[in-house]
Amino acid sequence: MIARLSLLLTLLCCAPALAQQNVRVRVDTASTKLDLPAQLFRPAGNGRFAAVAIFHGCGGPGQNTARMAGLLRDWGYVALVVDSFSSRGLTDVCGRNWPTQADAEKRAGDIDAALQWFAAQNFVDPKRLAFMGYSYGGGVAMLRALSSTDAGSIARAAILVYPDCALADALGPKLAVRQPTLFAMGALDDWTPVSQCQAVIGRIVQGRDLVETRVYEGAHHSFDALGLPVRYLPGVGNRSKPGGCCGAHYGANEAAWKAFVTDVKAFLARVFAT
Repeated sequence: MIARLSLLLTLLCCAPALAQQNVRVRVDTASTKLDLPAQLFRPAGNGRFAAVAIFHGCGGPGQNTARMAGLLRDWGYVALVVDSFSSRGLTDVCGRNWPTQADAEKRAGDIDAALQWFAAQNFVDPKRLAFMGYSYGGGVAMLRALSSTDAGSIARAAILVYPDCALADALGPKLAVRQPTLFAMGALDDWTPVSQCQAVIGRIVQGRDLVETRVYEGAHHSFDALGLPVRYLPGVGNRSKPGGCCGAHYGANEAAWKAFVTDVKAFLARVFAT
């Protein structure tokens, strides 16, 4: 009985360090004042950890963002999955509510807020922060990665997962990158095509050596949506098509997912080691 009680107390003691926690991230700018719900994933142990903020695509937070947060936690990083939609009254903007350029630029402030939130936590190393975005959220993260704002500059790295690179069209012909940035894309992606991101990378005139690209053969958009067969969605907004409409393929590719996980792990290890 004593041994069982001791084991129970040990498990209860350790659980908070591993448990997923609900937190709020305050966005306070001239145009936006919101409290964003977020899910916090913390590794076991004490001390200050490197941290990664994760930003979802047009469908809102999902299994892919939670799965990545769990992996990051297992690798010894703090992860924060930020919900940019619910406080704005949104659930899914993949169809007729496809976000505008202005929507994306405003959402970039969510990244600044998450980084500032990290920097204020006593379990986070404020000198080892990164942000990561998927699809529409990847395009928003790309805007921040190409930005010169002070808030964005505190990040050590950016990871852009099949990002909506068409959002960079408004940024002009010459771009600059200030932190190591990884583009991870599917070769068959017809929603956020590799060619659009390659065009963006070609416009980078400062910090080009900080950019890494990974293109996964045979993979469509959302190659990390494990268990979801590739299918065509005729009604989704698509900035890569004339007029921004419509239709794209998406679905899982397990080989691409495994390669992606390996690439992300190696990228963060390199960045945070320096």
